[in-house]
Amino acid sequence: MKFSLTLPREALSISVIRRVLGDALCGLGIAEDCVGDILVAASEACTNVVLHAESTAGFEVVALIDGDSCVLKILDKGSGFPTETDGNLPEWDAESGRGIAIMRALVDDVSFDTDLAQGTVVYLRKRLTWEDEALIRRLERDLVHSAS
Repeated sequence: MKFSLTLPREALSISVIRRVLGDALCGLGIAEDCVGDILVAASEACTNVVLHAESTAGFEVVALIDGDSCVLKILDKGSGFPTETDGNLPEWDAESGRGIAIMRALVDDVSFDTDLAQGTVVYLRKRLTWEDEALIRRLERDLVHSAS
């Protein structure tokens, strides 16, 4: 499954992404805790776009569920940011600066691609865990059964 949403760079867009992505993942039968991790990581990435992208253009979120993984691409037209850190995290009571650390804690892979002419892409990849009676699992069983 693959879908894409293009949204304006405003705070309301974050809740739209959470709702659409969450409904799609839950509808497929992905485990609730896995969906929660993906939604928080996606929210952090989208919040960074809304708060920090220099461009006034909108941004795009592409979701790809392929086999047992979910890959999200969050694309904006901003000039990017330095992604190399010295490992220092903000103070425990800081109100900002934790987004990348949160993303890295919740998903299996976080990477960034910045091109001054094209913008910035944040990639989030998470191995999926499934509910026992996930729709996709039932479909797989039905396909195997009908093929034999």
